[in-house]
Amino acid sequence: MDKGSGRVSDLRYLQLLARQYPNTRAASSEIINLQAILNLPKGTEHFMSDLHGEYEAFLHILNSASGAVREKCDILFENTMTREERARLATLIYYPEEKLREIHETVGDIGEWYKLTLHRLIEICRLVTSKYTRSKVRKALPADYAYIIDELLNTNYEVHNKKDYYENILSTIIHLGRAEDFIIAVSGVIKTLIVDHLHIVGDIFDRGPRADIILDSLMAHHSVDIQWGNHDVLWMGAATGSRTCIATVLNNSITYNNLEVIETGYGISLRPLALFANEVYRDVDVSRFLPKGPVDAATFDAKDAALAARMHKAIAVILFKLEGQIILRNPEFGMDDRLLLDKIDYANRTVRIGGADYPLRDTELPTVDRANPYALSPEEERVMAQLKAAFLSSEKLQRHARFLYTKGGLYKCYNGNLLYHGCIPMNDDSSFMEFSIGCEKLAGRAFFDHAEALARQGYYAPEGSPEKQSGKDFLWFLWCGRNSPLFGRDHIATFERALVPDETTWVERKNPYYSYYNDADVCIRILREFGLEGPHCHIVNGHVPVKSKDGENPIKAGGRLIVIDGGFCRAYQPTTGIAGYTLIYNSWGIRIASHEPFSGRENAIRNNKDIVSTSVVFERMESRIKIAETDIGEELRRNIEDLKWLLIAFKTGEIKERNSY
Repeated sequence: MDKGSGRVSDLRYLQLLARQYPNTRAASSEIINLQAILNLPKGTEHFMSDLHGEYEAFLHILNSASGAVREKCDILFENTMTREERARLATLIYYPEEKLREIHETVGDIGEWYKLTLHRLIEICRLVTSKYTRSKVRKALPADYAYIIDELLNTNYEVHNKKDYYENILSTIIHLGRAEDFIIAVSGVIKTLIVDHLHIVGDIFDRGPRADIILDSLMAHHSVDIQWGNHDVLWMGAATGSRTCIATVLNNSITYNNLEVIETGYGISLRPLALFANEVYRDVDVSRFLPKGPVDAATFDAKDAALAARMHKAIAVILFKLEGQIILRNPEFGMDDRLLLDKIDYANRTVRIGGADYPLRDTELPTVDRANPYALSPEEERVMAQLKAAFLSSEKLQRHARFLYTKGGLYKCYNGNLLYHGCIPMNDDSSFMEFSIGCEKLAGRAFFDHAEALARQGYYAPEGSPEKQSGKDFLWFLWCGRNSPLFGRDHIATFERALVPDETTWVERKNPYYSYYNDADVCIRILREFGLEGPHCHIVNGHVPVKSKDGENPIKAGGRLIVIDGGFCRAYQPTTGIAGYTLIYNSWGIRIASHEPFSGRENAIRNNKDIVSTSVVFERMESRIKIAETDIGEELRRNIEDLKWLLIAFKTGEIKERNSY
């Protein structure tokens, strides 16, 4: 064997491979199996973005696969079931436990209902699993019912003997009182296998109530990747113990009256902040810091509002100081113009921004030392030390952060598509913007790779090391730094929105990328930068809500770029007019689904109210895509080639076969 012919001819590698395939029979069998898989249809990919803690809407779209489950019900039963019956069947698949409780109240002959429903669910399951190998389906089956479901899926109902066998299995399930467990199990298989792989294109956190519930669900998903959004890296930074990221998380959460995820979801006590705020800001004007968004008057009285405003002002001032410390510590961020605490004229109640003086609504800042405005007071230091310890000791938050690092990154190239959350930072002439943060000048993909390494350094570098500190600071930069690839603006106007009445100072100028992402040539250049080329390559982009009510189209640059900001966040929906977009890419092509706002889980279960979705197929393939044409197919071909080299090694005697007789 030519040992210089590359990786597959390396004898040591082949010896390791022979441990798994010890003889010619085993290696040949695997080659045949892999070759057969290459000719199966490509699995379905589901793309979602900008979930923003809206767990009910997320779980519903996940359960429904953006309408794919209902589509299967319609394909099979359009001529035998009414629209209402099909809607009820789809809801049963989405929420089997809850729907079964309701069924008992409305169905007369429950045994007959069980039998009919089991028949229908098995039919749907058979259709959903038809594109997979039997081995892959078996791996997805729940252990308790794996054998039974496998038998039912692979029984030919038309054969008389098998028909009796099939009916006997269902009758026995019902007779033994296991029908409901079995319905739940089959519904789970349908939801698992209707989507082969899930992509989350950023922003799981903030705005909505329970990002932690979304992450628990993603951790249980069989196949998922995540492209970090700016809100995600902010929470990842908080999980590293970055005081600036922790202060930002709290400032955002209190601003929108959304502390449930912190206190209930992650078990982090805000008592230290509350005690400090009540003591220091009790007699201070906090009117500019009242919570925004909906407030439940039954559980949130004037005292609660006053405390929330004090806490908000306390953490906002701490945040302005800590941001200043990061900017001073990292001159390469190029954000010195965002140092504003030292630009306040307390006598005239103004602040100097960009060479001009603007009036301030509020200059009562009792903890700001005018001689050293970016230094925390001793009391603020204690509060932040306690909050940092709480974030670091939250087991659930740390588990979620590790999951985001394991499954996530700044971008993903997958089956010819480039996925990222924010933007590819550009200059005014559409050239890629260069950065010199912990590196010589880098742009495009090279900077993305460097930026991801710095983000990981913030979590994994040794505690107390300079690398840890620079990584934590960089996570904050990714959240809101000038032209950060996840933020995509020249600055974040947190200070101005809180204190400056002149709304012209609130404008956050977008990176030129957003002027160019409608240009097909620019998008093709971006794809090439990331190693992708061809007529069926696309950019899938999150981050910026699509204002559909103003006629904005999520499909840009002639289909080269698709914006799928999910619009899950209710605060954005009056602006966008919808609840955003999701994407389905199956073996026949790509379709984008637009969604109306979700009316809630309870309404969905009780009244079979699905999210109203409109699907548009914007790219249909000339022929059905096979696994051979995907990234997995490329990997399988490499495996086949390796196994062929192993066969040669067996035949030449360089590796001896085991158990071949």
